[in-house]
Formats: sequence, C-alpha cells, structure tokens
Amino acid sequence: MAVPESLSVAQARRIALAAQGFTDPAPGGAATDLRHLRRVLRRLHLIQMDSVNVLQRAHFMPLYSRLGPYDPGLLERAAYRKPRELFEFWGHEASLITVDLQPLFRWRMERAKDYAWGGMVRIATQQPELVARVLAEVRDRGPITAAEIEHDAPRSKDNWGWNWSSVKQALEWLFYTGQITAAERTTSFARRYDLPERVLPREVLNTPTPAPQDAFRALVEMSARSLGVAAEPELRDYFRLPVAGFRQAVAELIEDKVLLPVTVRGWKGPAYVHHEAKLPRWVRAATLVSPFDPLIWERARTERLFDMNYRIEIYVPAAQRLYGYYVLPFLLGDRFAARLDLKADRKAGVLQIPAAWLEPTADQEETAGALAVELRRLAGWLGLTDIAPPQRGDFAGPLTEALKLAAA
Repeated sequence: MAVPESLSVAQARRIALAAQGFTDPAPGGAATDLRHLRRVLRRLHLIQMDSVNVLQRAHFMPLYSRLGPYDPGLLERAAYRKPRELFEFWGHEASLITVDLQPLFRWRMERAKDYAWGGMVRIATQQPELVARVLAEVRDRGPITAAEIEHDAPRSKDNWGWNWSSVKQALEWLFYTGQITAAERTTSFARRYDLPERVLPREVLNTPTPAPQDAFRALVEMSARSLGVAAEPELRDYFRLPVAGFRQAVAELIEDKVLLPVTVRGWKGPAYVHHEAKLPRWVRAATLVSPFDPLIWERARTERLFDMNYRIEIYVPAAQRLYGYYVLPFLLGDRFAARLDLKADRKAGVLQIPAAWLEPTADQEETAGALAVELRRLAGWLGLTDIAPPQRGDFAGPLTEALKLAAA
C-alpha cells in the first residue's frame, strides 16, 4: 500500500515494523541458512552488542525476534569467520556492522579525538610510545586479547610497566581509529584484536574512502530505510551521526526525494518516510524483543509509536526498578502487549520469569495464550527444558495459568 502524506500513529507503526522486518515471512522451521541472516541484516545494517548475558547476548536477539529459532552459529560465522560479512565497530554503540559499510565509518576513525571517550584520547596523546608498542604486539602476535598482552608485561618490565587498563585503553584507541579490529571473541566475550588486513575482505579495504558528507548521506538514507518513518532525532541516532553533517544530508535527501516529508498525527515536528517504505495492512508478529533491538533504540520514538514508556533498568538499584532487571517487551500484532523480566538459568535448564506485566490496552486472555507459546519457543531456542512461573507483576497469575495450559 502506498504511503499517504498524512499518517495515523497506527499507520506509522505498521510502516516501522515492516521496515524492520517484522512482516517478512518466517523461515519454515529453524533458520539454518545464512540467507535468512542476510535478509535481516539487509534491513538493519547493524546489530548492537552488549556484555550482559542474563538471558542471551544482545546481538543474537534481533535475529531471533525476526526469524524465530535459528542457529546462533550463523551469526558467529558471519562475524568471525572468513569470508567476513560483519565487523565490529562503533555504529550505534558497540555494534556488528555489515562489512560493506566499513568505508562509510572511516570518517569516525579519522576523527577519533573528537568522538572517542576521554581515556582513549589521553592514552593516545600522553603515552604514544605505549600505543605504538601495543600495536606492535598485535602486529606480531595477533589475534590477541588485552589480557594476553598484559600477561606478558612482567616479563619485560623495563619496556612495559603498564597496568591492564592502560593496555586496554591503548587497544581501544587503536580499535576506534581503525588501526586494529576484532578478529573474534573469547568465550568470556573478550575481543581478540588483529590487523584489519588479516581480518576484513580485501575488496572492502580497497574501497576508496568517501568524503565525510557522502558517507553521512549514505548512512542517513540507510537509517531512513531501516526505520521506515522517523523524526530527525532517531534518524541521527541510528548511526550516532554529528549534527552538522546529518542536517545537510537530510536536506539533500529531501531535495532528491529519497526522504519524503509526512505528518504523523500527534507527533510534534517534521517526520519523514523513505521513498521505498511500505504500509502493510496488518502486522502479525508474536515475539519478544530485546532491550537493545533497533526497533526500540530511541525511547522517545518508541513511546510515540507504541504508547509505551520503556527504559532499561539494569543500572537502576534493585529497590527502585519498576519492572525488573532485564525486561523484554512482547510484540503481539503491531502493539506491545506485555513486558517480562527474564533470566536463563542455564545450570538448571530453566527459563526464569522474575516479573510479568500486562500493557494497559492489551487483551489479557489473548496475550497470555500467545506469550505462553512464545516463551516455550524462546526456552527451546536457548536450550532450556523448563519455564518457571512468574514471581511477581500484575500479569503473573494469568501467565502462570496459560503456561500450565500450554504444557498440558
């Protein structure tokens, strides 16, 4: 369906969900083919990473939310085995990004002093000899972790003499500037660093570096395509772009009719749709969505689209949390119907539900039944054999009954 110039919030919501891949046909059975993964990555372009592993590491979840159960080895293969299809860099926070975008991020590597956090910059400016020695270590011994370099320090104190944090900061500076990259991750999620020429495809490294403004324009266009409909803050937030270059890119894309201005009833300020955006008649999703999913990265947009005030509470003291530690919204149709605090007890083989909450506009019976099915699907994907009843929350009772019925 063509996108009109004036949209209701419901229409904007369906456009956004379609752009993010929630209306794409699901694979028959478990997704075991790289083609399924590539289809999602063509829509998203990048996946945010995070070290929290209370349920499943963040970068595995967006694929699950769109494909259902899939082989996590597909993502590991795409990111850390040749031929590489993904590389690690700062896209939207720490991210896995499709390798074809690497040239578009070289401006960020070149401007590291303006964008990298202070510890990295101080190491680079105050201890350049340290940075050079760390680079030499990676060149001579990579792939290598920060701990492996630090472990060697006592053996040559006259030359080294740094603590672990100095080594790590030097490595992260070199990583941010593109002089080294991530070859793989250890089982404890530590990066193994190596030189780009030993990790990235040659055709990517040989691609000419675009002018920064050309890179901004390409990245804004991808943001718009991935979001479907968006206001300026979330277009900029997708790849965390600088204000000046971003605004010029938006103006150019509007002039070229790649971005089409629209009004969304109830939204303040201008909004834009990508010229290829689709407006589906319906969305039939039934899946849990990670706190780090690109659908809900920009929390103000999440509230405007879904009428859901959502915040991650990992860093909130336990007594002050409203919903829980690691809370995932449950997408049912084109609305979020519930939110669950979840934890994988891998030793016991149990999916724990510390809390379950129903959204105000959701139908209790329909949501409970659909969520029980989804929780069994998620538990199976995670290799868990049992689901514990919810411990608290206004939806704990109905969901407990639905889980009993689903297990019968």
